[in-house]
Amino acid sequence: MTKVFMKGNEAIGAAAIKAGCKFFFGYPITPQNELPEYMSRELPKVGGVFLQAESEVAAINMVYGASGAGARVMTSSSSPGISLKMEGISYIAGAELPCLIVNIVRGGPGLGGIQPAQSDYFQATKGGGHGDYRLVVLAPNSIQEMCDLVMEGFDIADQYRNPVMVLGDGMLGQMMEAVEFKEPKKRKLPPKDWATTGIKSESGEKRLINSLFIQPEDLENHNLKLQMKYEEIKKN
Repeated sequence: MTKVFMKGNEAIGAAAIKAGCKFFFGYPITPQNELPEYMSRELPKVGGVFLQAESEVAAINMVYGASGAGARVMTSSSSPGISLKMEGISYIAGAELPCLIVNIVRGGPGLGGIQPAQSDYFQATKGGGHGDYRLVVLAPNSIQEMCDLVMEGFDIADQYRNPVMVLGDGMLGQMMEAVEFKEPKKRKLPPKDWATTGIKSESGEKRLINSLFIQPEDLENHNLKLQMKYEEIKKN
């Protein structure tokens, strides 16, 4: 298989397109800007949509909408931008929707700097947002592994109906490496019979995407269901 010499951020974009990603919503921030730039150029060539939102908050809520309609969708950012997306990420996890989130980490706290860092580990692995949920977090150690995990990440998200985060850092995003783009594994993934496409479910019930449960017992049951899912993910 032919290897291609690519910058890390651009390699992520190429891997995502190969994995079938058709929608990217984001907002610029260093040191991940080459990724949205790549997607803005390459996604339209495969019939996909790139949109630079007016803010990180808008971008993650666009991801929520596209995922709710059954699309393979992703976003990317860097540390403080991911923090701004956290409420939306919590909603997506609560609504049990699949998507891919790439965090090319820079130093904190606050705006910090633009140098590489690994400062977002606890935010990523302990849930972020306002609690009671977990992301699947994939932490690559090379650009090749970043490509492989991006492709696998979309499948994991679809398998478990859960957001997946690829936790890279500014060094991986900016360095260059020879990578090969393997064919995605053929996995049998569950049908997206929950997607809000304007078609009722087989039972005749309306399809509804939601993370708000007013009745205490409903919220408790939802959280118990989520915890069972997270245990299954850990086991696998």
